[in-house]
Amino acid sequence: MTATEVTSAATDVAAVLRSTTTIRERAGLLLTRARAGDSRWFTVDDAAVTGAAHEVAELTRSRFPDLQIPYHSRWRHFEAGGVDRPAQLEARLTGLDAHDRARTLIDLTVVSVLLDAGAGPDWSFRESSPDGDRIYTRSEGLGVASWHAFLAGTFSSAPDTALRVDAAGLRALTAEQLAAAFQVGADNPLVGLDGRLDVLHRLGDVLAADPDVFGSDGRPGGLLKAITTGGPVTAETVLGAVLDHLSPIWPSGNAYTDDSGNAVALGDCWYHPALDGCSPAPGRMPFHKLSQWLTYSLIEPLELSGFPVTGLDGLTGLPEYRNGGLLLDTGVLTLRDPDFADRPWRVDDELVVEWRALTVALLDEIAGAVRAELGVTATQLPLACVLEGGTWAAGRVTAGRLRGGLPPLTIISDGTVF
Repeated sequence: MTATEVTSAATDVAAVLRSTTTIRERAGLLLTRARAGDSRWFTVDDAAVTGAAHEVAELTRSRFPDLQIPYHSRWRHFEAGGVDRPAQLEARLTGLDAHDRARTLIDLTVVSVLLDAGAGPDWSFRESSPDGDRIYTRSEGLGVASWHAFLAGTFSSAPDTALRVDAAGLRALTAEQLAAAFQVGADNPLVGLDGRLDVLHRLGDVLAADPDVFGSDGRPGGLLKAITTGGPVTAETVLGAVLDHLSPIWPSGNAYTDDSGNAVALGDCWYHPALDGCSPAPGRMPFHKLSQWLTYSLIEPLELSGFPVTGLDGLTGLPEYRNGGLLLDTGVLTLRDPDFADRPWRVDDELVVEWRALTVALLDEIAGAVRAELGVTATQLPLACVLEGGTWAAGRVTAGRLRGGLPPLTIISDGTVF
């Protein structure tokens, strides 16, 4: 076999593991297995799915009485506190053509999403305003902090051009600069700060190494060309561009190695023994949560810039602690041993891999039940809107009611998955 053939074979395996079809198929296998009582970690109560869907539908109605629901997106966090920050940015983009505008918004979205992993319970961000300081925590805090960092030129190497992200700016970023941007200190610790910095450095390396896509300056906005080449834009087109061109930013230790020793980085893809019968890459359960979260978050800036996106339900629900927490808190899933909730877990632990897979599969079922209760179709209420309406918000509400906002399981995170 030639080197080209080996590379092609490895690439083919990676392509399968990057497919949302594969994600759904393998998650479905684990759900079927859990329903049969064969899971070491969880039991499934099918009757509780209806109750969870009802809770989501009721919350959706209360938040969006007209059912005009925006996408689940990083852009919702830019509106935290009822502040229309996107409108403030819009005023600074006057005069840009559609492509330059889209590239600027993609720059912002990419870096903000990559900084969006669990902040931990003890971190917050203070935003000053003429009406008084506002305090934000968790995802909203991370979103607002990254927004201000972008506007301040934290990720740009061009002193006269703050509103951009480029390879040189990212590669030069220090832990002290990132900590300052996020107001991190001994009394305000942010979980996974070093992991976030490492991801941004990796992003800078990837941008610099691929000038055909990202340009001579190495800007994430170069993804626009990859996304819009070849006709109408679908959500899976966007995800494909993200995975094809940004996957090397993820830690290389999580990789698929073929029989010849050739490795390809897989990112958010983990081992579960119950999937050993799957092919290719037996045992691998892919998620690509941050890549899909980035894809969801890119839809809005693309559409705002005149590039409509179709096929939103090609993406999966996001397997993170709010959606997964909703399933545990509403009794759809129950831990076989309650003591499992009293210990920390790593992202590659079998329990966590299975929890996330069951979340993906059950979110599709809950979405169908929510639409039925609200009397709408999948076209009227795509999964991106069910999540926003929705499951993520309901997960937060139940966590607040039961544990003061904490997730039901403690996950040790490096800032690149949760």
